Amino acid sequence: MSQHYYEFFCPVKVVAGKAALEHIPYELSGLSASRPMVITDKGVRGAGLLDPVIEACEEGGQEIVTIFDDVPPDSSKEVVRQIASAYREAKCDSIIAIGGGSPIDTAKAVNILVSEGGDDIAAYAGAGVLKRPLRPFFVVPTTAGTGSEVTAVAVIADTEKSVKLPFTSSFLLPNAAIIDPRMTLTLPPHVTAMTAMDAMTHATEAFTCLAKNPLSDAHATAAVRKISTNLPKVMENPKDSDARLELAQASTMAGIAFSNSMVGMVHSLGHATGAICHLPHGLCMSLFLPYVLEYNLEAIREPLGELLLYMAGPDVYATTPTSRRAETCIAAIRKLRDQLWQYCELPRTLQETGKVSEDQLEAIAHSALDDGTIMFNPKETSIEDIRNVLRRAWG
Repeated sequence: MSQHYYEFFCPVKVVAGKAALEHIPYELSGLSASRPMVITDKGVRGAGLLDPVIEACEEGGQEIVTIFDDVPPDSSKEVVRQIASAYREAKCDSIIAIGGGSPIDTAKAVNILVSEGGDDIAAYAGAGVLKRPLRPFFVVPTTAGTGSEVTAVAVIADTEKSVKLPFTSSFLLPNAAIIDPRMTLTLPPHVTAMTAMDAMTHATEAFTCLAKNPLSDAHATAAVRKISTNLPKVMENPKDSDARLELAQASTMAGIAFSNSMVGMVHSLGHATGAICHLPHGLCMSLFLPYVLEYNLEAIREPLGELLLYMAGPDVYATTPTSRRAETCIAAIRKLRDQLWQYCELPRTLQETGKVSEDQLEAIAHSALDDGTIMFNPKETSIEDIRNVLRRAWG
């Protein structure tokens, strides 16, 4: 699985720590921005997470000009157009996205419209369409999982055509990602678990899929170590700000890793299951991860065995025979999932979700085979292979 040629790219400035929010005014002024718009959702505002950001900006002499707090879970072309119109009306000059994947993706799309012009975001869909930098853009993640703050992609729904529009460009990357543990302290246990397992899957697939490289490996292994060590701590004590910060940093590291090394069948299955059964993405990642690793086992035995060091620690790694390290790594992931079931009943099988029927498995299989991420899976995959993985994941 060695790479004779690879590219690695992540120009996002990361501002992390327990006083990271207070640095936002400095970051804005450094780009001559003085009229920021905040883009977020009702849940973030309802949880009081806007307050420390607003306070930090005011203390730094920066006034937030307008706030859009109605981003839906699956954002659409119409929402993007509406926010862009509000941005122009308020004469804003920059964007601060606060939230999870949907507010961040929405903010990326809004930045395209307010920078390039027009009202139809579909005109900019695809890869390589954008040719120049966009307006100053900052991201404050409120979940430790998606890694959207360091990815050069966004997905927006075209509800009229019932399709998802993909946007890919290095110009979508924010000028800075602000990682502050205050933003994840109020995450409910099940959301904490799902988003952390999303990041764990990003890192694990980044380390075992076809486009892995030495630089993505370094980020992926560091992320796995932080998640496996700190996720149980946070589940035991949700107010542990040190462990929360570690999880948030791990999510960013995993995002950097998979942005450069791609992901595989876990994501193919997750995208398909999410679209057909409307399950949260992080739940799908947690659910499918061990079953896909077992399917890929002989193709990834060496890197997966190496990953045991970061997943279970040096003592387990040293006392496990080399020939059994890959299987032991999968067992460690299963053990972590069992712990999460005990903490918050995070489903481990499709059956445990209560939202998937057996007659949907065939549609999931065909959709997964058509998903672009399947190209980077370390083992070639047929429709029957996917059916078998789904049967095992059923329960």
